Amino acid sequence: MAHIIDGKRISQEIKDELREQTAKLKEQGISGCLAVIQAGADPASSVYVRNKKRACEYIGIESRSFELPEETTEDELLALISQLNADETVTGILVQLPVPPQIDENKIIQAISPQKDVDGFHPHNVGALLSGLAGFVSCTPAGVIQLLKRSGIEIAGKSCVVVGRSNIVGKPMAVLMLRENATVTIAHSKTENLRSVCQQADILIVAAGRPKMIDASYIKEGAVIIDVGIHRNAENKLCGDVDYDSVLPLVRAVTPVPGGVGPMTIAMLMHNCVEALKQQGGVQEI
Repeated sequence: MAHIIDGKRISQEIKDELREQTAKLKEQGISGCLAVIQAGADPASSVYVRNKKRACEYIGIESRSFELPEETTEDELLALISQLNADETVTGILVQLPVPPQIDENKIIQAISPQKDVDGFHPHNVGALLSGLAGFVSCTPAGVIQLLKRSGIEIAGKSCVVVGRSNIVGKPMAVLMLRENATVTIAHSKTENLRSVCQQADILIVAAGRPKMIDASYIKEGAVIIDVGIHRNAENKLCGDVDYDSVLPLVRAVTPVPGGVGPMTIAMLMHNCVEALKQQGGVQEI
């Protein structure tokens, strides 16, 4: 019987731990604030922003919301980021992606102070990850590591295939699995014999961006499957990059969609917010 990895339960565990840490920091007079910037009114982005605000409230960190119109210019957004970088009461800055087309996403990411880049997207933090140095780690890949560890799944020595090579998920995911001593293959849309590559995986992490792309024919029996994708099917129901019903009889463990990786992304954002609070408050351990 496959183990269904419960991202909701694990994310709640993490948020409860962070809530305790935040309370202890407040006892030492250390508090902070997450500034969340949204340019435009993309409905999915609005949902994500609302969930982030709720998570901040739960763990005890103030959040400030900056809701900018769709026609906001790049210079206006850069000026706001500069203002927040200089504000000592703001310990984390997050710009909800995607931004409107007139704004260069890379410029925005690079404008955020690396010490306040709780999304872990700034080149400084990406470079730190690659070099094995301390820094903020992209939230979704960090969440996957926690899902595996807190589900008792051994990573060291295992064959891991990551399907997808995005800067936000695929690449940092591969580096984090290397850090945990897995043997890692990165596969993507140009990979030859993708099915046979995936069949070698003890741990298959799918962030391909294509609904139900991975079915039972891609899976080695007894593998662990982490599905990072999220889509709406023809019936408007949420589904992932993995054909869940197809792989379920074969696997040792699998994440559902929804309720798997998704809740972990916000939990790890909160983790980064607390780390920022500790660093800027000069606290090593609580």
